[in-house]
Amino acid sequence: MTTARDDPPLTQAHDPHPRKPRLPAIAGSCDTHAHVFGPGSRYPIVPNGLYTPADALLSDYRHMLDVLGVERAVLVQPSVYGTNNDALLDALAADPLRMRGVAVLPLDVEEAELERLHAAGVRGVRFNVVDVKSGKGAVDFQALRGFAARIAPLGWHVEFLMHVDEQPQLDLLLEDFPTPVCFGHLGYLVPPAKGIEIAGFRALLSLMQQGRAWVKLTAPYRLSALDHPYEDVQQIARALVEAAPERVLWGSDWPHVQPRPGGPSGAPLERPMPNDGDLFDVFNGWVPAANVRRRILVDNPAQLYGFAS
Repeated sequence: MTTARDDPPLTQAHDPHPRKPRLPAIAGSCDTHAHVFGPGSRYPIVPNGLYTPADALLSDYRHMLDVLGVERAVLVQPSVYGTNNDALLDALAADPLRMRGVAVLPLDVEEAELERLHAAGVRGVRFNVVDVKSGKGAVDFQALRGFAARIAPLGWHVEFLMHVDEQPQLDLLLEDFPTPVCFGHLGYLVPPAKGIEIAGFRALLSLMQQGRAWVKLTAPYRLSALDHPYEDVQQIARALVEAAPERVLWGSDWPHVQPRPGGPSGAPLERPMPNDGDLFDVFNGWVPAANVRRRILVDNPAQLYGFAS
């Protein structure tokens, strides 16, 4: 790990006492977006990381899933581990039937490594153009198109963390993209007051309706200028669900790294660590219809990540 002098700020620890949601998860439900961290002595962060994560171990994560009643999970490689996916792969190996992964890889990754990761349960590659120290918002779609053509035979997808409002022609940029694409954090429309009529968000809806994109209902606290239940995000969530419920996923974003969206949204710099039971209640409020919840929690992730039915 980097020296103490160079270490970025330590994040808040997750709430170790998740409460049961008012409405438990449906059998076969999947959390499609979570991270595991640590122990720090075993899995070092990259020297230019934006934060130093508090330990959030697989055992803690599984406890949270059990309280919510969620049976399956997708672990996503966090930015602070760079392209070293060891922590992710070790976690997947502990529960290969119930877990899948989304890795971070260099564009020149070797074919043998792709095959190894696929056998380990990886089903996608993440590109984060938001939580970076340099090149924020920059996307080389031409280079990504070539990379996506390489992973397409594996049945993988490309996951983006980007502010869709910064890409008003997103649907055109991803026209005929070789793989499915997935967007985290509701398209990361920050602040929500920009409104759902903004061009980039409409382009995202178009991609979903054409069956070319998936969107995760994750981390409302990263968008919202308000505290729980993040009412200013509700319009975005419901617009996504109404546009294409067959293209929507849910994720916890556990362990809720740095829930301080004060920078992009103008919210207070400090706010309480969310409780996962409360967050699941927010999702249930966004999606009141039981058949739609089943599609989002069970059917859609089974299709995208290849879980056995």
